[in-house]
Amino acid sequence: MHPILFHLGSVPIYTYGVLVAAGFLAGLFCARFQASRRGLPPDLIWNFAIYGILIALVSSKLWLLASEWDYYGRNPGQIFSLATLQSAGTFYGGVTGGIVWTIVFTRVTKLPLLAVLDVCAAPVALGHAIGRVGCFLAGCCYGRPTSLPWGVRFTSPVAARIAGTPLNISLHPTQLYEAGAEFLNFLLLVWLGTRQKFTGQLIGAFFLLYGIERGAIEFLRDDPGRTLMFHNTVSLMQIVSVVLIFVGAFLWRRGLRSTTAVPPGAPTAAAGRP
Repeated sequence: MHPILFHLGSVPIYTYGVLVAAGFLAGLFCARFQASRRGLPPDLIWNFAIYGILIALVSSKLWLLASEWDYYGRNPGQIFSLATLQSAGTFYGGVTGGIVWTIVFTRVTKLPLLAVLDVCAAPVALGHAIGRVGCFLAGCCYGRPTSLPWGVRFTSPVAARIAGTPLNISLHPTQLYEAGAEFLNFLLLVWLGTRQKFTGQLIGAFFLLYGIERGAIEFLRDDPGRTLMFHNTVSLMQIVSVVLIFVGAFLWRRGLRSTTAVPPGAPTAAAGRP
């Protein structure tokens, strides 16, 4: 575990932030490549992704401020502190901002929504996989105690101070579970993209895979702030995961039954607006 990569003078550069940025860049280049293969304008998709990342970062921090307002209301100076600016915010806020931006973008540009989401499926999985390695190095999103031989022991006082990571206790490496699963998702989605038969197939597959993956891993996580519900039996992300599974299954069922399916090898955009 290595939460601080290096210092610029007295300013710490956190490994998590560097790897999240690396994940964004990898996803951007992957999305541009996927767009050119599928008949969508690469420059437009590049701009869409750039603005989407910025909007997701802002919305994730706004959600963080709202969810932790008891603290920030008492300490308003922390709103614009370096720690808050360097934080990744909340997953829910980023997803909400990303969804709103995608809908607005496709409406304005008149690009088919599902075709754009298909292009983004594999890049999102790749970027997320890299970002989760950053989580592991930072010590956040940690798992429950375990006696399994691959349990990990965190030892950095910095991680304990910033993320509340338990030290010197064998824990499930849930960050690496998710990073590995997302990288496999990326490979599967790239492979599936070469055999795509209908619009929405790739994003539907991603929703199914990620919903199952994240819902299962949540049972092994033990970090606070996951919005536990129903007497702490399930988390908000598990409910979101169930929704993703149903949406993914719906897209596949609709696509397989459609009489206007995309022929193998044809550009995704040729299927028209969903």
